[in-house]
Amino acid sequence: MFTNDRLALLVSGLGPLGRMPYAQGTWGSAAAVLLAPVCFLPLPIFARLLLLALVFYIGAKAADRTESILGRKDPGHVVIDELVGQWLTFLPLAAPSTFDMVAGFFLFRAFDILKPPPVRASENWLPGGYGVMIDDVLAGIYACLSLLVLIWLRG
Repeated sequence: MFTNDRLALLVSGLGPLGRMPYAQGTWGSAAAVLLAPVCFLPLPIFARLLLLALVFYIGAKAADRTESILGRKDPGHVVIDELVGQWLTFLPLAAPSTFDMVAGFFLFRAFDILKPPPVRASENWLPGGYGVMIDDVLAGIYACLSLLVLIWLRG
């Protein structure tokens, strides 16, 4: 799918975010939070699921090519996985508040960094770019469930 190295790096890094000098994943998550109200949250749930599946597939292909280009497994440059995981955090929310968005950001970052079981192990379940993407999907599920509990507790 990605025969052009520059395009693969651009897609997997969400433009320039993958080349940030530090905390590329945090920058990718922040961009996902900022884009969500425009590109994700206005969509009906079915369209959100389709968009997540499409970005997961494209991200896996771009991440796979980026691993080959950079010669490293799951390089920090790849941040499209953060987009998928962060948007998954907000999947069931119709109209999240600013508090919900901020809490979702921090919850996703925590689960993505700490990688509780089986998040860390999931990186080895699938080959190449799919392995890069899947741990963020699981971190997003953890964050989503935690955010729903937090919203419920807030009343």
